[in-house]
Amino acid sequence: MTIAHNHLRDDRTYPFDARGIAKRFRHAAIFGALDALNPGEAMDFRNDHDPIPLLQQMEQRYGHQVAIEYLERNAAGVLIRFTRRPA
Repeated sequence: MTIAHNHLRDDRTYPFDARGIAKRFRHAAIFGALDALNPGEAMDFRNDHDPIPLLQQMEQRYGHQVAIEYLERNAAGVLIRFTRRPA
């Protein structure tokens, strides 16, 4: 019997650690994850650097549909919460 594993926490937030994803696939993986979020759900995105180009691409693609909140920002990397807003 297969049991589906749900990574959604009680606060409706999924963890997403980009550090283990090959750099050439990161943006596609991130956009795929963001596209899969329902309104009100969030993704806690961890990365080894501040992803300024990614944030610019997100603004172009999603506009105000995705809220961006830095939870951690230091020399070791960033933790950013992306929250999907209602359309």
